[in-house]
Amino acid sequence: MYKVILIDDEPLASRMVKEYLEPYKDLSVQAICHDGFEGLKAIQQFQPDLIFLDIQMPKINGFEMLELLENPPAVIFTTAFDEYAIRAFEHHALDYLLKPFSQERFDKAVQKFLSRHPQTAAEQTKALLETAAAHPQQFDRVVIRENSNIRIIPIADIHYIEAADDYAKIVTGNGSFLKNRTMAAFEKQLPPETFVRIHRSYIVHVAQITQLHPHEKETYTAILRNGRQLPVSKTGYMRLREVLGINR
Repeated sequence: MYKVILIDDEPLASRMVKEYLEPYKDLSVQAICHDGFEGLKAIQQFQPDLIFLDIQMPKINGFEMLELLENPPAVIFTTAFDEYAIRAFEHHALDYLLKPFSQERFDKAVQKFLSRHPQTAAEQTKALLETAAAHPQQFDRVVIRENSNIRIIPIADIHYIEAADDYAKIVTGNGSFLKNRTMAAFEKQLPPETFVRIHRSYIVHVAQITQLHPHEKETYTAILRNGRQLPVSKTGYMRLREVLGINR
């Protein structure tokens, strides 16, 4: 028996999916949730094998909800998300159902789930989140999980990001927060005219830089508004020069 959760802010859409699932006796609906917060709690409670997930939802969207899970289940998206936009994700998702969808199209998606290898689904979801991080809809904020609390950080509030083993430490004026995402993924997500990777371990909000001091071997030290000093590599300095319009 496979456990299933439906997460969609449109009750009609959830009811349709539930009806389409009725012929599948091996798929048991454990919960129907109407936003990402409810979905997160239900996933933690029931540990489903499969979720049907909308992308555009209030509070936090579908991608942001998935990022907060340590071991996300297999995902089939049920969404009105623009078809052109989802082409970037189609190689990583188990499947996408564009609303409105038929029983026949739904059945094809379910069969993909039933025939997949569990490890493949996990790898697909991880790759999906890396790709989703680079989508324009994800540019304006970062969602962090702190124990049972969810914190939404506007990117304008970020001073810098520091590599921290398997995590990234996001430093703001209100403290620092860990997120399980690579520096490379952040580099793709954040606007390059505002955030620059100045070193393999640091991405900085350029508005926070007050001074650049020469260090050694064509490297520099960036002094931030809060007094923090960050190393700037040769490559990082070249990137800063381009963004700040420095001629030498």
